[in-house]
Amino acid sequence: MSTLNVHKCVADVMAWIRNERPGCTAGYCSWLACMNPHSCVVSLSDLQFSEALRLANWLIPDGTGVVLASKILGGQIQERVTGSDIFNGVLTELNKSDGFSVFFLGSTDGTLNFIRNRMELEFPNVKIAGTYSPPYKPEFDYADDQHMIQVVNDVCPDVLWVGMTAPKQEKWIYQNKDKLNVKFIGAIGAVFDFYAGNVKRAPAVVQKMGLEWLHRFLQEPRRLWKRNIISTPKFLTMVLRERFKRG
Repeated sequence: MSTLNVHKCVADVMAWIRNERPGCTAGYCSWLACMNPHSCVVSLSDLQFSEALRLANWLIPDGTGVVLASKILGGQIQERVTGSDIFNGVLTELNKSDGFSVFFLGSTDGTLNFIRNRMELEFPNVKIAGTYSPPYKPEFDYADDQHMIQVVNDVCPDVLWVGMTAPKQEKWIYQNKDKLNVKFIGAIGAVFDFYAGNVKRAPAVVQKMGLEWLHRFLQEPRRLWKRNIISTPKFLTMVLRERFKRG
């Protein structure tokens, strides 16, 4: 788990993106995943998801519960670092110079169009190499994977943003990252909807209070009830059990 704050994490990612590499070749990319209490609980029963998270180049504490767990267990995580933080931070840095490009993979065509329009206004120096809305299905087949790899590799972006929800996006990246001609991949899930305006992020004061999860739950109770009603209590129980075990 990364213990870097937002600024240092963005700087670390940018150092990799700016690093020279031979041509546009697959197998050189690094990638980032987000950890929250729900993904932690899911990973316990999904070995491939667990391995993907463990081997991500950056696994950021995108969840108040993760930061709290670190404090209870004497860890080194000092602050929450969200997918939105990395998304905005990296794009802000890319926008300071011409020549960098990004690709958006995931969500719907409508959401991707909103993202494209907003990107052109806020980050005009960043080229949008392409977007692709994959088929809506529980699992992709071989043909789906090959097509997604092809549409990305045809334009060879510097950054690939993936928004397919967890654990689907992390497992897909882990399985296919060595075939993709990109420098950096960010598994940022809900950030697509945040940036497109489909879902509103909590006000800054609510985020600082550690209550963004409640704000999101009230907006999407049908989609998020499981992670808040089942996964979060399980996660906190595991953390407290570990704390008591240590004495």
